[in-house]
Parts: sequence; structure tokens; C-alpha cells
Amino acid sequence: MAKITFQGNPIHTYGELPRQGSHAPDFELVNGELKNMSLGDFKGRKKLLNIVPSLDTPVCATSTRKFNDYAKDHDDTVMLVISADLPFAQQRFCGNEGIKNVVPLSMFRDKQFAENYGVLMEDGPLAGLTARAVVVLDDQDNVQHTELVHEIGEEPDYDSALKALDAC
Repeated sequence: MAKITFQGNPIHTYGELPRQGSHAPDFELVNGELKNMSLGDFKGRKKLLNIVPSLDTPVCATSTRKFNDYAKDHDDTVMLVISADLPFAQQRFCGNEGIKNVVPLSMFRDKQFAENYGVLMEDGPLAGLTARAVVVLDDQDNVQHTELVHEIGEEPDYDSALKALDAC
């Protein structure tokens, strides 16, 4: 269990982020066509998992835009933005923002992803949503970098995540 904060108030998460060097847990998340997607659907590509509470917040939107910009010039990488938002809302957000280089995935059917990745908030006003985190995987799905953002309202360390991605 990790401790983070929301507006300075303590929040607990279920479990811990996967350890660097470990093989990433597989998942089933839902895409915009309401189809289940897993790590195997992105086989052979580097992956950045931008895990956010909801795309309908300024910080989540900012991180998605920044990772989208990086992905424009990196065809060997897939940027996944993962939240509990409905796929329809995720698609609308990406369309309105002109985001074309990020794959939005929803955990609305099952919280197993959030539990396995240690980002499910167990208490506080956002209980049931994911904490803000970034996980970088190489093309073999090995964890190269993780960051659990300690204050939900803050942005992740983009430079560290992108350096880890470039080093894969």
C-alpha cells in the first residue's frame, strides 16, 4: 500500500507499482470500440502507461497532451492513457483536443488493472479511481520506469519518463 495525497489529505492505494526490472502484469482494458485490449495487443512496441484519475481534469489533460506530442515522432512507442472514464468520454476528449497519438483505455468494466498496478485509490473522495502514475515498458513488457505521483494534483516527471522510454 502506497500513501499519496489529494489536496494535502492522505490517500491509500491498493498494492504497489510493479518493480523496475519485473515483467509487467497483463491487463484487460476497454478501447473506444468497446473491445477488450491487453498488453499482447501492443506486442513488440515500447509502451508508456499514463495512468490518470480522469481525463476530465486539467492535470490529466495536460499529461495526455504532452505524451501525445512525444509520440508524434516515435513510431516504435505506444502511449496508453488509462482511466476509469467511459470510452465515449475518452474518445470525445481526444477528438476535441486533437490527440491522435495516444490510445485511450478504460478500466470501467473491471478494477483489476488498478489493483495489479497498485494505483487503485482505496479511500478519500476519489476512492475507486486510479492514482496518477507513469509506467514505462520496453518492447518485451519489462518495467523500465515507474512513478507514483505523490500529490494527485501535480504533474508527473515527464523528463524522467521520456528518458527511460528513449533508453529502452
